[in-house]
Amino acid sequence: MFCISNIDISRTTELKFNTILGNGSPPFLKGGFRGIFDMQPYNKNLKPPSRELRSNMTDAETLLWSKLRKKQILDLQFYRQKPLLNFIVDFYCPKAKLVIECDGSQHHTEEGLYLDKQRDKALNELGLVVIRFDNRQILTKLESVCEIIYNICQERLNINDKRISFPNMIQR
Repeated sequence: MFCISNIDISRTTELKFNTILGNGSPPFLKGGFRGIFDMQPYNKNLKPPSRELRSNMTDAETLLWSKLRKKQILDLQFYRQKPLLNFIVDFYCPKAKLVIECDGSQHHTEEGLYLDKQRDKALNELGLVVIRFDNRQILTKLESVCEIIYNICQERLNINDKRISFPNMIQR
């Protein structure tokens, strides 16, 4: 199973701040305004559990992280177990506004599918695209999964240069 959530990306960052904060002024961040418009809202109480999840990743998450870390895809920074809104997403790339989820068996139940749909909708409202891979896909077809991620990032960043092609990441 591979899934991409549909989104409407017509909102501007200013409108997001108006909606989220109730006014037009961005929040104060330690370190000034560097990257302020890439900052997404999150529940501060989720930071300790996200740290715990980073220490206890599944085999599929660990394998995919080995291909996302250190800017291996289009020189993009990915974060793992990142709090966004009231959720902790498996992987997040702020520049491409991309969320990647690794779905285990609990996501294939009726309740799991419903909760995933609600979560995807909330993240889509921030202008994020959510893509989901089944753990089995990641473990058995890693190169295909990486190629899909690569192509989506390329599309999200409007990189249309045909000379740039997907590298063979498995041999790295």
